[in-house]
Amino acid sequence: MAENQQAAGNGEQNQPQFALQRIYVKDLSFESPNSPLLFQEQWKPQVSLDLNTSHNKISDNQYEVVLSLTVTARLDDKVAYIVEVQQAGVFVISGMDAPQLGQMLGAYCPNILFTYAREAIDNTVNRGSFPALMLAPVNFDAIYAQALKRKQEEAAGETKEEQTH
Repeated sequence: MAENQQAAGNGEQNQPQFALQRIYVKDLSFESPNSPLLFQEQWKPQVSLDLNTSHNKISDNQYEVVLSLTVTARLDDKVAYIVEVQQAGVFVISGMDAPQLGQMLGAYCPNILFTYAREAIDNTVNRGSFPALMLAPVNFDAIYAQALKRKQEEAAGETKEEQTH
């Protein structure tokens, strides 16, 4: 019976585990280079969003994931505002193979962080005296899949180059 309990204990250690330890703003900036003149114009901005994710290993099972967002709002050719936020989190992840871990760090964790980054951006824009900005949801699974495919294509291209030389 003790052997069964020990085996069960070992099985639990190999089970995938995920825990969120902390979420925090790593960097936040706001610029409104053409205010207050822009407040007199009709508010119909063109808004662009650039995003990037990165991660680094802190310890054996601990990872920091950083979601970087830059939102630029323009009225015609004038920049109304630029908001940049680096929303970060510390996650404990264990018991996963490399593809699962990559998916967690490249898609699942950024998806969690996006909610907080979106709120930080909206709050910052409001403090700049601009109308609320609710960013549309982002499909991080699709972005991760595209990045993975691009890496595989680049690796295949490098292999072909090595073979021709």
